[in-house]
Amino acid sequence: MATDHRALWIAGAGGVGREALDTALAAGVPVAGFLDDRGHGGTVRGLPVRRPDDVPAGARYLVGIAAPAVRQRLGALLEARGALPATLVHPRALIAPDTELGPGCLVMGGAYVSSSVRLGAHSQVHYNATVGHDSVFGERVTVYPGGNVSGAVLLADGATVGSNAVVLQGRRIGADAFVGAGAVVTRDVPAGEVVVGSPARPLRG
Repeated sequence: MATDHRALWIAGAGGVGREALDTALAAGVPVAGFLDDRGHGGTVRGLPVRRPDDVPAGARYLVGIAAPAVRQRLGALLEARGALPATLVHPRALIAPDTELGPGCLVMGGAYVSSSVRLGAHSQVHYNATVGHDSVFGERVTVYPGGNVSGAVLLADGATVGSNAVVLQGRRIGADAFVGAGAVVTRDVPAGEVVVGSPARPLRG
């Protein structure tokens, strides 16, 4: 996978944003700075922090924030100002050659994305997470560190798989559903539902 070495703006200067910076540095991608309403005018890790409204037209950006709804809002704002989404892959991630990554995706170190997978725009696969063959992600899907998505799984827009959670073969995770850390998903999860435990069950209360 070819790497674009033009300077990148990272939207979000928090934890995931700094992890995106580490991913960029490992991949040899220069970073121009962060875009964040909090701390604008200062620096983070020696890089300037500007407001998202100040993104230069034509700049490349990546949203370094885990929350899918925030990724959607920031992506729309930045693209309305002429910025272009970039995909960022750590050199220690393993991605099958026939896998498709949409614009704005972030794949961190130690991740494995298997054969014939499709990741939708602005999706994130965090460090040491795995995605099995023929799985399909909608937009803004997140797999947290150590998450294990088995083969032929469908994750709809905004779905999240928590740290060390497991989604078994062929399951369907609905839009904006959240699989809690360590959960084992043996059945389909409806849109908007939060599931926890092994086997995973809806969180009540």
